[in-house]
Formats: sequence, C-alpha cells, structure tokens
Amino acid sequence: MTSSSVALSPDSDTVEAAHQTVFDTGLAVRKEVLGEEYVNTSLDRNRGSDGEALQQYVSEFVWGSVWTRPGLDRRSRSLLNLGMLVAMNQHHELAVHVRGGLTNGLTRDEIVEAIVHATAYCGAPAGLAAMRVVQETLTAELGPRTERN
Repeated sequence: MTSSSVALSPDSDTVEAAHQTVFDTGLAVRKEVLGEEYVNTSLDRNRGSDGEALQQYVSEFVWGSVWTRPGLDRRSRSLLNLGMLVAMNQHHELAVHVRGGLTNGLTRDEIVEAIVHATAYCGAPAGLAAMRVVQETLTAELGPRTERN
C-alpha cells in the first residue's frame, strides 16, 4: 500500500486541537483588525443562540484560515473587502471594514478612492449608498474632513 492510498484518520482530540488552534489564531486576528470590543460584543450577542456556530466558523475559517494566508497583507485584504462589500450592498459589514481598514493602515483618501473605484464597476446606486455609510464611519472615526485629513 502506498502512502497516497493510506487514509488518514486522526483521533477526535487531534482534530479538535487543530480546530482550536486555528480558531484561536483567527480570533486574535479578528480582534486586532476589528477591535476587541466589537468582536467580544458579536460573540456575546450570539453565545447560546443559533448564531454561535456561525461566529465560531467565521473566526476559524475566515479570520484564522484566510486572513492568515501568505500573499496579501492585511492592508490589501481590507482594501479588497471594501470593494466586495460595496458590490454586495453589505453596509453594516462595510462600516465594520472601514474601521478595520483604518486599523490596517488605509488612509481616508484610499478608502474614498476604493468606493469611487467600486462605483465604476458596481453602479452609482451601490456606490452612493456605500459612500453614505463610509462618510458616516469616517466622520465618527476621524472627525469631519478638513484640509489636513
């Protein structure tokens, strides 16, 4: 029997430990990008509910498996998220990822340009709606736009 035909069947403790490691890593990244308070509130709000499994999945697989991959830095991942969230009209998540983008080093101007760029591909209604969310979030996080910022 060759090694490629041998079925791996790790014991459940090994699999659980692997999941826990990726979850813990993802949770740490998620908190670094989105803020500990936001993440803890999301987890607490869903604890003991039907949404708890989804919060675990997102922390483990989105943040632990995708956000930790080599090839793109967090700043680039944040920029990509802004465009995708505009395209999907996911305004709540857009506000969250504007704040995450600021944490990851995006500037106000880069965020605005990302929305303008996404508008060219997603259409004016999507872009205009997104910009309302972005403007509100940037003002809350950075204050009103001035010549200096």
